[in-house]
Amino acid sequence: MAFKIGQYVHHMKYGNGIIVDRDDERTTIDFDTAGLRKFVTSIASFEAAEGEAPKKKRTTRRKVHAEVGTPVAMS
Repeated sequence: MAFKIGQYVHHMKYGNGIIVDRDDERTTIDFDTAGLRKFVTSIASFEAAEGEAPKKKRTTRRKVHAEVGTPVAMS
């Protein structure tokens, strides 16, 4: 079976995930709980999962601001 990028799949060890990259040599899947994993496409063993992939929250970067005007003790 030919899997497509964006398809929701199930792996016996890592659970469910979304195919994020695929070519003739490697397939990369972003699993719901195990994160990104790469597989050799020709020997990868996963099957199409039922249902839809859960929506992931977008992470936002927070800037860390140093406190201005705080005196530093020097000896």
